[in-house]
Amino acid sequence: MHVPVWIWLATIAGIIALFLFDFVAHVRKPHEPTFKEAAWWSAFFIAIALLFGAGLWWVWGHQHGAEYFAGFVTEKSLSVDNLFVFVTIMARFAVPPVYQQKALLIGIAIALILRGLFIAVGAAAIAQFSWVFYIFGAFLLYTAAHLTWEFFNKDEDEGYKPGPGVRLLQRLLPTTDDYHGQRLFARQGGRWMVTPLFIAVAALGFTDVLFALDSIPAIYGLTKEPYIVFTTNAFALLGLLQLYFLLGGLLDRLVFLGLGLSAILGFIGVKLVLEALHENSLPFINGGQPLHGIPEVPIWLSISIILGVLVVTTVASLIHSGFQDRNARL
Repeated sequence: MHVPVWIWLATIAGIIALFLFDFVAHVRKPHEPTFKEAAWWSAFFIAIALLFGAGLWWVWGHQHGAEYFAGFVTEKSLSVDNLFVFVTIMARFAVPPVYQQKALLIGIAIALILRGLFIAVGAAAIAQFSWVFYIFGAFLLYTAAHLTWEFFNKDEDEGYKPGPGVRLLQRLLPTTDDYHGQRLFARQGGRWMVTPLFIAVAALGFTDVLFALDSIPAIYGLTKEPYIVFTTNAFALLGLLQLYFLLGGLLDRLVFLGLGLSAILGFIGVKLVLEALHENSLPFINGGQPLHGIPEVPIWLSISIILGVLVVTTVASLIHSGFQDRNARL
């Protein structure tokens, strides 16, 4: 699918406009969103994503449209999993609820820029080397196994621990002891310093770099079109701010979501390896020739498996949490 430059530019401009609108509508005036407000705006951004997908389906056909919707569902699911870490980051830096919207929106904007770079690098690598799919597939299988191991070996006392990037910033940049409203910088003792809100935003941005390492290969396992990869990531991140406040305490109830996501990543990892075998060029596999007779996974089956896993894990999580609540009251 060849996408003209002007469509790329128009799409990027539209995404930027939606982020600016989100900032003006929600962040400019510090407040903690109500459930009704969060639900309304979450539905608004999801509706925009669905309308965009419908338009893409109509213009470029059902194959690319189905790839978009499969990618959007996958990326949105992975972004919900990211919210667990966002909650711990907010708690770790004691970000007041009224300032969390600004921290999240800036962190999400940084995430989109970083993912754009990852997508460009991934597209260039795939165009030059078909064996990159082996690497993507192996990494997703490793990630799936790691998530499964973490699920069965949870440490209840383990919270967010700042990574090397955040620790380096904390050492290099003088930081105020207290928050100064929504300001990222403040003048104190005759010199400019960063506020704890700046460090929290940096933590959100650095954390999403790690998330992108599995989300970008995952979407490339569903489509080879960089335009679809970018738009699914952009629309999955748009509205994540409202989703954070909408889900709230519900996140603790989605106990099996991580296990479901590990199953989805494992499935996409296998799909990538199968595609790599179809286009094999590695000399030590079948003499450098593609392998014929390897089963192909159609996009309708991918969507069915992804949605099926999400429905099963969500329902199982809510039933499990309901049993726990009843047992706690007894």
